[in-house]
Amino acid sequence: MAQSATLSRRRPLRFYGWGYADETLSPEEDARVRGAAQRFGRGAPGEVSAPVERDFDLPAPRIAAPSALQAMVSATPYDRLTHSLGKSFADIVRMFMRDVSHPPDLVVFPKTEEDVIAVLDWAAGANLAVIPFGGGTSVAGGVEPDVGDSYAGTVSLDLQHLHKVLEIDRTSRAARIQAGALGPELEDQLRPHGLTLRHFPQSLQHSTLGGWIATRSGGHYASLYTHIDDFVESTRTVTPAGVMETRRLPGSGAGPSPDRLIIGSEGTLGVIVEAWMRLQDRPTHQGSAAVAFGDMASAVAAVRALSQSGLYPTNCRLLDPAEARNNGVGDGATAMLVLGFESADHPLDAWMNRALELVADHGGRYDKAAAERSLAPAGGGAEHRQGAAGQWRNAFIRMPYYRDLSVALGVITDTFETAITWDRFEALYEGVRARTAAAIGEICGHEAGVSCRFTHIYPDGPAPYFSYSALGTADGRLADSLARWREIKEATNEIVVSLGGTVTHHHAVGRDHRSGYERQSPPLFRTALTAAKQALDPAGVLNPGVLIDPADRPVGIRGALG
Repeated sequence: MAQSATLSRRRPLRFYGWGYADETLSPEEDARVRGAAQRFGRGAPGEVSAPVERDFDLPAPRIAAPSALQAMVSATPYDRLTHSLGKSFADIVRMFMRDVSHPPDLVVFPKTEEDVIAVLDWAAGANLAVIPFGGGTSVAGGVEPDVGDSYAGTVSLDLQHLHKVLEIDRTSRAARIQAGALGPELEDQLRPHGLTLRHFPQSLQHSTLGGWIATRSGGHYASLYTHIDDFVESTRTVTPAGVMETRRLPGSGAGPSPDRLIIGSEGTLGVIVEAWMRLQDRPTHQGSAAVAFGDMASAVAAVRALSQSGLYPTNCRLLDPAEARNNGVGDGATAMLVLGFESADHPLDAWMNRALELVADHGGRYDKAAAERSLAPAGGGAEHRQGAAGQWRNAFIRMPYYRDLSVALGVITDTFETAITWDRFEALYEGVRARTAAAIGEICGHEAGVSCRFTHIYPDGPAPYFSYSALGTADGRLADSLARWREIKEATNEIVVSLGGTVTHHHAVGRDHRSGYERQSPPLFRTALTAAKQALDPAGVLNPGVLIDPADRPVGIRGALG
């Protein structure tokens, strides 16, 4: 068993937070986070130092791998810590508390599909829970080995060595890709062919294709191609009961879709090892505009018109006044719409002109000359990346990097997202903001602002994404931050579901959203899903406690909310 060196092929990660171990905030970013921490009017909270590996007294592994698997097994502190938690606020708080109660006993790095089969066979026979692991970016408790007391041990199954684009069908514009490929390395392998998957979640740099499929990831683009579902042509999944591979088809009416069973299964039914994915030609035309609205109602009406126009904007990111101010693209009185189009086929003047006519019909104001300049071919000018659109995009990519310092300063910064039909959006928007602010006031003892943006739009409704900040602790006691976050999380789960929204649009269920998932999904469906798990995973070894429990083996909601 490897003890002294990681078996990872990747650049070392910051095990306790977001990003790579050698990355730091710029002085401007550091000052921005510290300035935000002072808004609560209780003086400067004590800063907690970042943890190092020697701060953790990890229990010895309870299990040993068979000799045939030992070359791919690690028990180093770095590997066990990196695979202990995801990247939610609560996960990072617990790392700063030096509280990792349920590290995996072992981390396994398979290099082939046969290795994955061998690990699952071993786990089923030895009563071991197996947690499939892609990039570890879960913000919903999806990769934590907190599985209860009925298992002899836990194994984190890291697929990073399965990272290649194996085959490209240029005629059909599709590729067979291994599940452990990170977003950037996947794109690097497609780029020479003039192709792109065109799925860019905020976690792109650190997340994998298999993780996107397993969690029904949402990409950056606002309409038409939003969820990873839209790109999956077929899947190949290793289950404890055997290998399940679906047929490559552009569409099919042959009964319930087996791919739909695997997409969103969150590692509970099998280990996705590869998939055929629908690709796009790389864009050659781009255009963007920043549109200001005097009130949120007019902005929402404009976005609804865009969503139902058939124009399918690439970007249609609406920021309410508070969200615009928080991201440095507004004054707090104006809602901002970041609007964009892309094409690999045609100039976009007609699409942009019609979109701007629609927003103008609803009182939207924009710089026409700047919008026209942005219509240069992709790569032909910097305007597309400047202005409000560029400012927002930069802030969007950097947001996760700010959280480590916020945690250290005792500030809770978190988000939750949902989706709702247009006819119920206003009630949800007003209800979520008021009820969440009231809940934070009761839990934390101070007023809190709740801001909102649209991440995705559909003809029948938007996907609102809410953000808030609160004081977790004024004296460095991170246990207070964690306790307050738990109460807020339980409250927001209940609020969005009670107002008719989904408990998650693209962050997955994991453990942290199970209460809302169980409330919104039909009980009979969950019974059927449990039966499917029993057929594919008879011993109940795959990611127990995430999404559903194995039959006759209750795990319950544990992890950060436990």
